[in-house]
This record gives sequence, structure tokens and C-alpha cells, in this order.
Amino acid sequence: MVRWLTSSLQRKLSVVVTASMIVPLLALGLFAFLFSSRITEEKTKLSGMDTLKQVEANLRYMLQDAENLSIFLIGERDIQQYLSRDEDHERDRLDILGRMTNLAASKKYIASIAIYPGRFDATLSTATWYEPDGGSLFYPSLPGGNADKRWTGVYPVRNYAGIQNVITLIRPIRSIHDYRPIGWLTISLNESAISKGWPALGLGRGEGSMELIGSTGEVLSSMDKSRLGLNVSDLEPGLITRIEKGHSGTTTYGEKEGKRTVLYYPEELTGWTLIGMVPYEQYRSENSYLIILTAIAVALSALISGSLVWFTVRRVTRPLLVLTRHLSRIDPKRPLPLFQTDSDDEIGKLGESYNLLGAHIEMLKEEIIRGEARKKEADLRVLQAQINPHFLYNTLSSIHWIALMSKESRIADMVEGLSDFLRISLNKGQDYCPVAQEIAHIRHYVRVQSIRFPDQFVLHYIVDPALEQRMMLKLLLQPLVENAMIHGIQPTGSRGTITIMIQKDAMVERMNILVLDDGAGMTPDRLEQLRASLVPTDEGSLLTQGIHSKEKPKVEQLQLEHSLSDGGYGLRNVNERLLLHYGTDALLEVDSREGGGTRISFSIPILEESR
Repeated sequence: MVRWLTSSLQRKLSVVVTASMIVPLLALGLFAFLFSSRITEEKTKLSGMDTLKQVEANLRYMLQDAENLSIFLIGERDIQQYLSRDEDHERDRLDILGRMTNLAASKKYIASIAIYPGRFDATLSTATWYEPDGGSLFYPSLPGGNADKRWTGVYPVRNYAGIQNVITLIRPIRSIHDYRPIGWLTISLNESAISKGWPALGLGRGEGSMELIGSTGEVLSSMDKSRLGLNVSDLEPGLITRIEKGHSGTTTYGEKEGKRTVLYYPEELTGWTLIGMVPYEQYRSENSYLIILTAIAVALSALISGSLVWFTVRRVTRPLLVLTRHLSRIDPKRPLPLFQTDSDDEIGKLGESYNLLGAHIEMLKEEIIRGEARKKEADLRVLQAQINPHFLYNTLSSIHWIALMSKESRIADMVEGLSDFLRISLNKGQDYCPVAQEIAHIRHYVRVQSIRFPDQFVLHYIVDPALEQRMMLKLLLQPLVENAMIHGIQPTGSRGTITIMIQKDAMVERMNILVLDDGAGMTPDRLEQLRASLVPTDEGSLLTQGIHSKEKPKVEQLQLEHSLSDGGYGLRNVNERLLLHYGTDALLEVDSREGGGTRISFSIPILEESR
């Protein structure tokens, strides 16, 4: 960092001057952020306590209503008379049950009302629970002594609608004449009705949670139903010790990402406690508007200050900076950029020397490119001169005639296919051929190979008829088909399929070419090695830059010989030819999966006429 700073006069001046203005701005922004976070936290606590007060008022109303209803029922004359008897009277029981049902139906938060006589076995209940989980635990037989009312914890029951969680008030029914116990009354509150409106209150802008905690620490009601019936000490260790019993207030619980503000408010009738939890992350989100404004103000100030500094320093160091950029961005593939100078001072003289050096380097590079191109062209011509096409065709025709005379049809067919294959390969020295001719070349090659390797492969052709007369670089498909045959199908030891697909790209004027096989495929390591070998070499890149279309070497015969012997070299040769004739957009793309075959594709422009 120090070296980077000290290596440029413009950087040193820019950093020093800009820092002297930006540091106070950042300090001001940090102070505003901390101050706004504190205000937001206090605001959240105040609004959260108001929310808990509202929830406590609604809860107290339900509990008080249940208390009043229980007092009314245990003092009701008909109920007293019914429970004072020694046996059940069905008519009186049905009459009492009807009134209890009307009372329960008029209040949505009451799940059921039940009366358990102490002298005979008959239960009066408005509930339709057919599987009361733990019912015997909460509805014990009538005890003696001075048993008083109590609230149970939350527990599940099952009715026709499914599982329902309830909290039950149990209190003894005593005779109004002699105060002796004659039965029990239970009023069950629906837990979902207690917590129904909590999410709508939006504690902590909807990110907070609320729970009702019993006197023993049990979760009686919660927005998260999976916590019902569990003890807070197990869920949130150490939280109960932070809550002052019978008082309201706030505390902080947790660390790092789990840090939360805990608000608590007592319920006076039962000794229960309402708890609200707000994640600390919510404070930042609630304060986002002020933070954004502060950040924008600081950023704009820093941007304006930095722009002024940069403009001033640049005016001073611009000539040196331009020359430094030219020297640091030298690309071997491109000429050195010119240094524009309009002064006669030392910097101007340095720029003129730089321009002379760039011109000299470009001249030397062009000489090297021309020499390499001529060398490669000469090598290719030597290779092509080794084959006399007329002599070769005449010799193959003689072999074909002798095979026919000897009734060796397979040899004749193989020689005829080889002759057609070589004739299309040479193509009268032309670099390009129609797509249909390239497909015919493949058919002759497959004709020869099918005689050597009978019943080992089958080839499918999917060619767009509109592309058959369009021109393409010749001898591109044969190395790919050979690669699929030798390295894909043959290692499997079974019959395989090779598919050639040539389709027009609907978006651009290009043809997409795909060679696909279902052979052995390649391992990931082998695939990466092959892809790495297809990356153009420096020499190939240099030739691509310096050789014009009329100077491109004729590499077809050399490519043919090498691809017949080595599939990997054939792919590299095809890739280099695509680079030389079509550019980097036409390079091969290879995908393969071990045991799943190989897919080789490329895309070339659609040529209208012969080249």
C-alpha cells in the first residue's frame, strides 16, 4: 500500500488533500449514525411497551370475563340445586347444559365450559373433545378441604377440527347454604384466540415476537406454536433471572446475531408475564432512512471534494500520468498507443522518444509475423507437394478396377470411398466448401471406417436444408467425427451412435454445429486437460493478429494427416483453424461426462458465396 501510494505524485497529492476533507465528514456521519441508532432503540422500547400494555389489557379482559362467568355459574340457583342432589336428573342437566352452551358460544375466546358433580358421575360440558389429551390430569375428582381455584398450563385437546391448545380455569363449586364442596367448574380459553391479534400489532415493525409466560416459567401462549408448553429457562437460559417479577421493564439478552431487546409486562390477575423480543438488527432497519440520508450526504460531500482535488492535481500531473498509463498498459497484441504532446519541455521530448520506440517495435513485430507466416506456408506446400493428386487418383482407380475384377466388393467400396474422401479433402486448393460437400466428405470417411470397424457405430445427420449450399471452412467435421469414433465409441466395446447437427441460429446470422456421441466420455481431470490444450498459443495468437484473409495458410492436408493419427492434436488443429479463419467467437466448446458421452460444438458465420 505504501509503495503504491509513493509511486505516483498524483496519488500522494490526491490522497493527502482528500483525506484532510473526508475524515471530518466520516466522523460526522459516524456520530449521526450512533445517535440515530440510540434514538431508534428508545423509540422501539417505548412503542413496544405500549403494545404490551394493549395486549395485557385485552388479556385481562378475557381472564376477568372468565372469572366473572365462573362466579355467576357457581352461584346460579339451578346449578346449585342440581349439584346438591344425590343423583343425576337428565332434564335439569340438559337445561343447564343448554345455558352453558349459549354462554360459551357468545364468547369466541372460550373453548368450553364444564361442570363436574361431586356426588354422582355426570359431566356437563360444552366441548366436543373426543380425545381429551391429559384430561384426567386437569379434571381431578372432587377433593376435600379448602381447595381453591387455579389456572392450568397450556395443553392440547382434539376435536372435530383437529388439535386445539387451551388454558383452563378450575375452581370448586360450594353450596351457598353450608359452603361444602359439591362439584368443580372449568372454563377453558382458546390459546389461538389469546394470541390472534399479536402479529397485527407489529412489534418491532413485524420482526419482533411475543409470548405469555406462566408463573412457573411455562410458555402459555406464543406467536411460535412450537414453543407452547415448554419452559423459558430451557428455551432461553438465563432470561427469567433478568425479568423482575411483578414489574415492567426492558433488558438485553443474547450476543452477536442473537442479541435482542426483551420487554416484559406483568398480568396482575394471574401473575403471568407478557414478554416481547425485538432483534437488534431491527434497529438498523428502522433507522435505515436516516442512515441513507447521512450516507448520501457524506458520499456527495466526499465525491465533490474528491472531484475538486482530482481535477486540480490532474491539471498538474496530467502529462506524466498519460505517459505512465501508456507504458503500464502495453499489450503485445496491439501497437503502442501514441503519446500526444504539445510542449517542447522535457516531458514533450520524452513523449517523442516513446513514439519512436513504439514505431520501431511495431516494424520489428510485422517482420517477425511475415517471416513466421512464410515459413508455415512453405512447410505446408512441401507437405502438399508430396502427394500427386493425379497419380494418386489413377492408382486408386486401378486398385478399384482390380478389386472389381476379383469380385472383392468390400475392397472396391473402401478404395472408392477413400478416393472420394481425398478428392474432397484437396478441393482444388480451395479453403472453403458448401456444407453439403462437407457432409459428403464425412459420409465417404464413414464409408471407409465402417469397413474397418463393421457394426461398431452408426452416424445420424441433422442438417438444416437452408444451409446445405452455404459456405464453410472445409475439413472441420472429420477430425471431430474421428475423435468421437476412436476416443468415444471404441473404448466402450459396444455399438455407439454419433450425431452431427447443423442448425441456423435464430438470433444472429451464424450456423451452430454440434458433434455428439454416447461413448465412454472423459473424467473431469481429462476434460480440463483437453480444454487447456485448446487454448491458443502465443504463436497462434500472433499469427491471428498479423495474417490477413488472403495470407492465411492452407493447413488442410497437414490437419488431415495428423487428425488421422492423433485425436487430441486433431481437435487442437481444428480449433486453431477456426481461430485463424473466423476469430475467437468460433472456438470449440467441449463438454463430457465419464460414461455419458462427449459433446463438441462451435459456431461460425453464414457465408453467402464461395470464398
